[in-house]
Amino acid sequence: MREHLIIIKVGGQIVEEETSLRVLLKDFSRIAGGKILVHGGGKSATALAEKLGIETKIVDGRRITDAETLKVATMVYAGLVNKNIVAGLQALGNNSIGLCGADLDIIRAARRPVGTIDYGFVGDINWVNAQALYDLIDNGAVPVVAPITHDGKGSLLNTNADNIASELARALCGKYELRLIYCFEKQGVLLDQSDEKSIIPEINPELFEELKAQGTISGGMIPKLESGFNALRRGVSAVVITNAQGISGGLRGTRLVL
Repeated sequence: MREHLIIIKVGGQIVEEETSLRVLLKDFSRIAGGKILVHGGGKSATALAEKLGIETKIVDGRRITDAETLKVATMVYAGLVNKNIVAGLQALGNNSIGLCGADLDIIRAARRPVGTIDYGFVGDINWVNAQALYDLIDNGAVPVVAPITHDGKGSLLNTNADNIASELARALCGKYELRLIYCFEKQGVLLDQSDEKSIIPEINPELFEELKAQGTISGGMIPKLESGFNALRRGVSAVVITNAQGISGGLRGTRLVL
């Protein structure tokens, strides 16, 4: 029987607000067995960019990353946000280690080709160093992964955190019975954004396309669901979208199914 591993991607207001982050880290620290935390931090990066006079451009939930925006993203994601999370987990008895894709060469990516949109220094993942992560987890470490990757040629790349979580799950599910949890401020995917109780319990690819066409699912939720379905197709056993409280309560929220 394979060991269990849980990968939780946390983003949105949860990592921006001290109270919600504290709740998330407390629940995460109580999870037994192997675990990885992948985080975003987009609002913090946007706020710093604004202070520095750098314009933020986002298309379909994905950030356009020019050279100056990459510097801000690296400072915020791989620096402040990552180390705050690591410090919080250490205080809760979890021996965590903060990483970006360049550390231990864990995630390599290629700069996204220019098509109808030039995303700039945005990376599409092409390789995950599963063995390095196996070694960390087997030695009791808890990886905390920031959404910065590298191309193996000396350049850093901004990479969608939902995609990172999905690609890590796909790379590691050969060894582990793996669950992937996308955690943000809502209880799940909502049918009505003004009604917190209108949680959609289950979404398959066909329903996803319908909800996307209707505008019910939009913005940053689109890459989240796309990444989740990709993980399921590659052997991940479960993908759930929930909030911080949902990770400790039987994984309440929205479950993705094929």
